Amino acid sequence: MRAMASKTPVGFIGLGNMGNPMAKNLVKHGYPVIAYDVFPEACKEFQDLGAQVTDSPADVAERADRIITMLPSSPNAIEVYTGANGILKKVKKGSLLIDSSTIDPAVSKELAKAVEKMGAVFMDAPVSGGVGAARAGNLTFMVGGVEQEFDAAKELLTCMGSNVVYCGEVGTGQAAKICNNMLLAISMIGTAEAMNLGIRLGLDPKLLAKILNMSSGRCWSSDTYNPVPGVMEGVPSANNYQGGFGTTLMAKDLGLAQISATNTKTPVPLGSQAHQIYRMMCAKGYALKDFSAVFQFLREEENL
Repeated sequence: MRAMASKTPVGFIGLGNMGNPMAKNLVKHGYPVIAYDVFPEACKEFQDLGAQVTDSPADVAERADRIITMLPSSPNAIEVYTGANGILKKVKKGSLLIDSSTIDPAVSKELAKAVEKMGAVFMDAPVSGGVGAARAGNLTFMVGGVEQEFDAAKELLTCMGSNVVYCGEVGTGQAAKICNNMLLAISMIGTAEAMNLGIRLGLDPKLLAKILNMSSGRCWSSDTYNPVPGVMEGVPSANNYQGGFGTTLMAKDLGLAQISATNTKTPVPLGSQAHQIYRMMCAKGYALKDFSAVFQFLREEENL
């Protein structure tokens, strides 16, 4: 079935740090990709791989009836779907539109309504796992939308991820993602604080990380993505916090969590504190560094 489906082109809009390896994995699985990115240079690599490159999201929609979008924020998603040259200008009836951006669940619901009016199907499918998992095809997709369309979406998403989970109606994928990222931000700050304290108490950071990771404090931030330079190889902290998941994006996701918490009257005191810390980092030159740079930020902020 996949071999037959692979003859049908798949549109991919948004070829940034995450979208680039995701689209490459579709190519590896035999899907002809029709690509667009607001920055033309991002598309050149895909031209070399044999993908078609278009001039607008509308052009992608004209040539493909299955489209994946991977965009930085809610305003970007709104523009790509409903803008003057957006997908909805030329979308075909029956098209499947999968948005893997992390955006406000309320925006996902509004986009779904607009897409439905055009006779097409919209699903939100944000991801977890970061750039490394995107390259390896090991992402986790959290999918919201009409359940009858889940299998059609899963066929594509399994080319890019090892876990594809149906969450419920449109917006529930986003809900799961922002809850996950709020916890991730809190645990990363906690790991950075604990490592910093241990180092100042005279512990070797590698030894401390080893102890944490065999003890009750173990978490993903400590055992897979440790924020302390020199503790682990192949993570942003080993490369001056370059690559990975940017601080500005984490601040954005925490902002989405705050909006949702306000709307649902949910107390999230640690989430609120994490949001403030990441916003401060953005204001002090860390915006483009990986979010694990909170370790470096805490060490430099003696008066925090």
